Amino acid sequence: MTDFRDVAAENRFEQGFTDTDGDLRRVWADYAKHGDSRVILHVEADPQLRGSGAAGDFMKCLADHARDEGLSLIPRCAYAVAWFRRHPEAADVVSDQ
Repeated sequence: MTDFRDVAAENRFEQGFTDTDGDLRRVWADYAKHGDSRVILHVEADPQLRGSGAAGDFMKCLADHARDEGLSLIPRCAYAVAWFRRHPEAADVVSDQ
């Protein structure tokens, strides 16, 4: 796993994970800025990472990043909405606006 990063120029959070073949692959979330909030528009994992738990690990890092940076997250992507519903411990970073 590589460090979580905010690629602000692309409005994208991303993180690298190693697949079963040892290749580095990415999980990312495209976002829109809304003041101190980030609207999570789309979360996607490289196909070779699907089913590995990498997207869930990424979402935990995303929540930690938001907490550390004083950001709130507005999930709009179905995956992000479902992940936050399953992880009430991350509710402190979620906003509906």
